[in-house]
Amino acid sequence: MIEGKRVRIYPATRDQMESVIAVESDGELKTAYAEMLDGCLRHPDRWEWYAMWIIELHNGTRIGDLCFKGLDENGVTEIGYGILEEYRGCGYATEAVAAACAWAFQNPGVRAIEAETDPDNKASQRVLQKCGFIANGRFGKEGPRFVNRPERGTENS
Repeated sequence: MIEGKRVRIYPATRDQMESVIAVESDGELKTAYAEMLDGCLRHPDRWEWYAMWIIELHNGTRIGDLCFKGLDENGVTEIGYGILEEYRGCGYATEAVAAACAWAFQNPGVRAIEAETDPDNKASQRVLQKCGFIANGRFGKEGPRFVNRPERGTENS
């Protein structure tokens, strides 16, 4: 578990992920959560790199989640995140993403964390910038890609 000033984040258990999948009404999210669980089950020794991480306030209120999308042989992972609408605009995403990135960079072999966001999602782009990500000039299927490296100076991956 990673403790922040206002939030804590931790990888969900199998039961927690199955519960989220069972009640998720958004088809795209349901598929993403199922893929996360599948990754966890295929790589139980690397659970944290595939799991949904729960973002909650210190009082236990779940306000969102994030994930890493595996860790490749080059030491690169991708992060994704979302905050429930009623908790947006309060800095929770920035706090959670910064804490998750700090955790990831403490792991040997992690060279870069990437992310992509919708071109119109300026709030998400600002979260990434506040957390040390730089646009790398590439586009993925969701939009512009960003990269964060521990040395913070190279922008191409």
